[in-house]
Amino acid sequence: MSEYFSPYDADRPLQLKCSCGRDHSAAEHATELTAEGAAQELRTRSLSAEFESYSNAFVEASLVKALFPQDAVRRNFLRAVGKGTAMAAISSVLPIASLQAMAQEKGSLEKKDLKVGFIPITCATPLIMAHPLGFYRQQGLNVEVTKTAGWALIRDKMLNKEYDATHFLSPMPLAISMGLGSTATPMNVATIQNVNGQAITLAMKHKDNRDPKNWKGFKLAVPFDYSMHNFLLRYYLAEAGLNPDTDVQIRVVPPPEMVANLRAGNIDGYLGPDPFNQRAVYDEVGFIHLLTKDLWDGHPCCAFGTSSEFIQQNPNTFAALYRSVLTAAAMARDPKNRELIAKVIAPQAYLNQPEIVLSQVLTGKFADGLGNIKNVPDRADFDPMPWQSMAVWMLTQMQRWGYIKGEVNYKQIAEKVFLLTDAKKRMKELDQKVPEGAYPKFKVMGREFDPAKAADYAKSFAIRKAV
Repeated sequence: MSEYFSPYDADRPLQLKCSCGRDHSAAEHATELTAEGAAQELRTRSLSAEFESYSNAFVEASLVKALFPQDAVRRNFLRAVGKGTAMAAISSVLPIASLQAMAQEKGSLEKKDLKVGFIPITCATPLIMAHPLGFYRQQGLNVEVTKTAGWALIRDKMLNKEYDATHFLSPMPLAISMGLGSTATPMNVATIQNVNGQAITLAMKHKDNRDPKNWKGFKLAVPFDYSMHNFLLRYYLAEAGLNPDTDVQIRVVPPPEMVANLRAGNIDGYLGPDPFNQRAVYDEVGFIHLLTKDLWDGHPCCAFGTSSEFIQQNPNTFAALYRSVLTAAAMARDPKNRELIAKVIAPQAYLNQPEIVLSQVLTGKFADGLGNIKNVPDRADFDPMPWQSMAVWMLTQMQRWGYIKGEVNYKQIAEKVFLLTDAKKRMKELDQKVPEGAYPKFKVMGREFDPAKAADYAKSFAIRKAV
């Protein structure tokens, strides 16, 4: 029997469930279906009636219909969470007074029909969930979110203007803006999509080989050269005394192909995005060696961004996109919403993954593949702040490993690419808490990073690319 099971069921008696998911038999289902369906419909209508009689009834009801234009989705949402929870959740992320003010102040949209790219990973949760939950539509946008095969294709489609905005790996806009691996084209990070949310996953044959000092000769995968995955993996290996350029092989593998390559024995492991770490456990082909939050708690991974040209030509549209994604991020940050969000992003059009896999990633209650059930609530989080000190750290690692040649004006590049001021402005519009500062310090594997001393930091490592 697989060791992979829902940790939420640990204290429940084992029951055979009907295919509908309820704790009754298929025969009982047949007799209960009509009555239960009618009762649920009555409850839903009652909830809807109560909801619409709330203070500011017309505005609030209209808002709910805008967020959930499909009757079935709206009813399922109300039925799942209840009127009180629904009102609290909506008011927390969509303050009506602020929205009414914005509706009067914001200019007309230059472009309403947009195409936004994404890779099917949980890192893109805010950008993805904004689509089925209607957050784009609420801002007057008709957004097509387009599943994309890999990061090189994301880059190319942005350069070719096939996408208006996209899910980026957070170092990608830095690299593209500097002409690293592509034609130099100014790009911007509007928000960080997720923090933490990655892991090092190894093949089961290595379950007794947990010390990276013994990994010489390993074949390891990352999703892209200009990724936090690559930089964190290199950092981790170098701290163990291995040179990532000579002692191991690091290959670029698109995230959706990582589990298959692990199963086939093409790689020994990967530092990759979820849900593919948890999916390897689910498929019993790998185990979670460590979460990247154990290397740098609160590290950025993916981002939402677009080209500087798009922002200049479509400022009101960009502001509407910004508000949509920030609204989704605020909802995703609340742990109470995580299981509901797992349902929202699981379908084929989005992540196309078992809901249980996504739930374990988002709630932090998960099986590690070694027989343990872990409880790490901040395994993944969705703090949207594009801190410029994060950008500076990425630049030091690009320099450390030879992706950037020569001296670097860290601050100039970070402030040009990471739109921290814009993020704070849009968060304030939404009555979201706006943190102070731009260059907070943080620790990576116990060592503090001071962005004011970035050049010295980049040169301080014993293992780095020979210049």
